[in-house]
Order: sequence, then structure tokens, then C-alpha cells
Amino acid sequence: MKRTIPLLALAFFSAWGADEPGTISAKLVDVAARPMQGSTVLPAELRSFRSIDVFARVSGFVSSVAVDRSSAVHKGDVLATIAAPEMDARILEAKARVVSIESQRAEVEAKRAALESTLNRLREAATTPGVVAGHDITLAEKALAAEKARAVSIERGVDAANASVAAIQETVRYLKVVAEFDGVITERMAHEGSLAGPESKSGMPMFRLEQIDKLRLVVAVPEALSGNIRRGARVAFTVAAYPGEKFAGIVARPALSVDPKTRTMPVELDVANPAQRLSPGMYAEAAWPQARSGNSLLVPSKAIKATTERVFVIRVTGGIAEWVDVRRGSAAEGDLIEVFGNLRAGDRIFERATDEVRPGARVTSK
Repeated sequence: MKRTIPLLALAFFSAWGADEPGTISAKLVDVAARPMQGSTVLPAELRSFRSIDVFARVSGFVSSVAVDRSSAVHKGDVLATIAAPEMDARILEAKARVVSIESQRAEVEAKRAALESTLNRLREAATTPGVVAGHDITLAEKALAAEKARAVSIERGVDAANASVAAIQETVRYLKVVAEFDGVITERMAHEGSLAGPESKSGMPMFRLEQIDKLRLVVAVPEALSGNIRRGARVAFTVAAYPGEKFAGIVARPALSVDPKTRTMPVELDVANPAQRLSPGMYAEAAWPQARSGNSLLVPSKAIKATTERVFVIRVTGGIAEWVDVRRGSAAEGDLIEVFGNLRAGDRIFERATDEVRPGARVTSK
């Protein structure tokens, strides 16, 4: 019986080259093994170095707003002004109390001086026997002591009244809402005429202030890689906003504690951002340094075939094709890519893999 070969198969063999029908001729290469300094790509997130919600420290109505979203501010800059007319009334009331207590102090001082003078005269007269009774001197001494105690109390009242005035005047200073540090206004919730106040009362911040000329890159480092954390190490990362461009951060603050739920350790890196090209909230991919023992297996990039079901290379052993599942690593050397799988250095594989070559096919090397 004469064997026929479908036209499609003939075209396939022609494309690959064949010594005989059913045998594929393909270019094969060896799996290389070399020591590599590798890294693992880890997800990360950029955050502002400092970030606060700005609240008014006193309750009142917003009379003016000096900034808006994206406004750059310096420490001490006025962001908004609060109107609180009752503050003036409280200051006047406190000052009036000071005047009242001051007058009481003058009155007590005069009375104390009079009692001292009376006591001195009684004591002088008592030097002559029978002129002054001892009981009268005792009463005068007690009256003077009581007035001195009253004078001390009023003196303390004066101090308290003056402190009250100073405290209210200090509160008036809080009618101007200022920036606590250099940064950028990223949210504005305050508008002229709206009610503002402390967090416990209003519940709504006036602004959100963030420092973005310096950022934190937070990387969730798997437990297995936590031993590679070195303070001061420089780590490269990329962001989707700038394809192909690499940025860098300096390892600054490892958490030193592994999250039992995710088995990762949060690590913060300091990222200089003077041009403010990077923004808080951006997703990043960090190339985390990974210590490697032994050699890495390297294959040409075209030797790896990815389908919807698997990623594999085609190994040829004894002239028979075999699909070997692999996983791409992070290390690379020119066109060679690191792979992990059931491979050994020196294994012969297709230089260019295709799923048209099925496992079990006979293969000869070109």
C-alpha cells in the first residue's frame, strides 16, 4: 500500500527541512549554565514621604482660601483663614476680668497696709502696761493674716486671668491655617463660607498636604528573600507611566517583621523625586536583588514557547522531541534568558520552538 503525505505536512517538513518523511530537521542548541547575579521582580507602591489631613484648630467659618489642588506650599504658608467673631468677645471679657481683679488687688493691698499700721500701733502701745489688751493684738494679727491670704489668692487670680487672655490670643493665631511642612496640596475640601473645625467636631479635613519631592517605595518582600535586605542598598524599579525607564530607591526602613497572612515583609525605600515626575499611589515593579547559589540555566529567548496552557522548550533526546515545561527567571545575558525546569546544562533543545512539533516526533540536527 502506497503511503501518502498530506500537502500541509509536506509544507511543514519543507519549512523545517527533513531527511525523510516523518523526520524533522531543525537547528538545535545546548542549554547553557553560568553563574548569574539575579533579581526578582516584586510588586511595589509609591507613597508620599509625609502626608497629613489639615484641619482647623478652632471652629469657625472659612473666610478665605489661599491654595488649591496642586499648589506648592512651604512650611508656615497660610492655606486658609477662619472667621470667628466670638473670639474678640472672649478676649474683651478676659481683659475686663483682669481689670476687675487688678482693682481688687489694689483694694486688698490698701487694706493690708492699714491693718499692718494698726497692728504696729497696738504693739507699740502695748509696751505701756494696761493701755492695750492682749486680745486686741491677737485679733489684729489674725485680721492681717487673713488679708494677706486674700492678697495671695487675688494675685493668683490675676495670673490666671492674664493666662486666660494669653490663651485666647494664642487661639486667635489658629484662625490662620498654615502648612506644617513643604509639600503639595493634593486635596482641597474647604471653600469660602463652609464650616471648619477640629477633627473631633467637623470630621472633614480642609486640605490634604503631601511631601512628594521625596517618596517612599513600599515593597512586599517574600519571606524567602527577606535575608537579602541590606540597608543602604540601591534597588532599581520601573513604573507604567515611563515605559523602559528605570528609577532607583535606597533601602531605608525594613519592617523587621513578617506578616503572618501574606508571609511578606514590608520594606520602605527612599526615592528622590525633585522633578516630581513620580506620584504617590503609582504601582511599581522593583528588581529585588536575589542571592544565587550555583549556575543558572540559560536558553535563547526564541527557544521558549508560550501557549494558553503552558510554557515550554523542546528538548531532543535520542532523536526524539520532548516538551519540557519551564518558568522564566529574571536574569538575562544578551539573547539568553534564565529558565527553571527539568533541564540540565548541555541538553539539546530547539533554537526556535513551535507547538507544531509534537512530543515524540523524530528530529535530526541541521
